[in-house]
Amino acid sequence: MNILRHLPNTITCLNLISGGMAVIFAFRDDFDSALGFVILAAVFDFLDGFTARLLHAYSETGKELDSLSDVVSFGLAPSLILYNYLEGFTSGIYQYICYFPLLMAAFAALRLARFNLDTRQSEGFLGLPVPASALCAASLAAFAGHYGHIANSFLANNWAIPATVIILSALMVSELPMFSMKFKSLAWKDNAERFTFLCIIIPVAAILLLLKIHWTGIVFFIFAFYIIWNAAAALLRKLLHK
Repeated sequence: MNILRHLPNTITCLNLISGGMAVIFAFRDDFDSALGFVILAAVFDFLDGFTARLLHAYSETGKELDSLSDVVSFGLAPSLILYNYLEGFTSGIYQYICYFPLLMAAFAALRLARFNLDTRQSEGFLGLPVPASALCAASLAAFAGHYGHIANSFLANNWAIPATVIILSALMVSELPMFSMKFKSLAWKDNAERFTFLCIIIPVAAILLLLKIHWTGIVFFIFAFYIIWNAAAALLRKLLHK
């Protein structure tokens, strides 16, 4: 029995466990730790596919397990992070708004189900990948906690979080072309967009770090910029092809 062939599925299970830990810390209102476990889940999500390709250990079980884990780590976990964040601010007639982020979990599951059947997304993505959506949402709640009254007043005004949820949910099931950060080679011609993105995002993130912006804000900036970049690139391509 080759133990190594089970390594990708083991890593996928670590993704699932990390998502579960993110949920636990969300209910403790420890949004930094919750975000940290979503990031860890994303690392495991990358490593399981990388390991499967390296060991040629592909299986239908692994494919299904990966999607089930992603629903928890990148669908349910960010939804509950935003739920717990909003619950501290909503009351009266607005108390049910805190349930609105659960919509993200449903759309994440829908995206993953469609992704598994879509043969067009081998090189890039059509629609926002669920890890990017999860990291954007989770970092938003964590970042707000470090900037006191101003940030909390903006996000807890009964429309900002629902609007964010609608945008992220719509993007997950959209046909918006988005590049993947998976490098199959280091050739510029094959990775021009990826390298350009990194050449911008790395120095800007370093500057934000030097300005003592909290690390959760840097995570939010990276994934918000990823979304804006792809939307702008798609619009530019559309205008150039008119």
